[in-house]
Amino acid sequence: MSQFNLREAITQIVQDKPEGELSEIIRDSIDSDEKALPGLGVLFEMIWKDSSAAEQQTLVGKLHGHLNKA
Repeated sequence: MSQFNLREAITQIVQDKPEGELSEIIRDSIDSDEKALPGLGVLFEMIWKDSSAAEQQTLVGKLHGHLNKA
């Protein structure tokens, strides 16, 4: 029995998409069914791994600011 790998599956689905289609996939996933959340997590992981330490800190700062809104 083969083991399902979510990261690989998500990557295969989006890897050959043009930027406009990737943007549409992300927009359509935001605030939709929670089934989309793991896919967004995989995409975020790709961005995180490809970001510099400064870019990662910016992302963390944005997240922190969002979580601490009154």
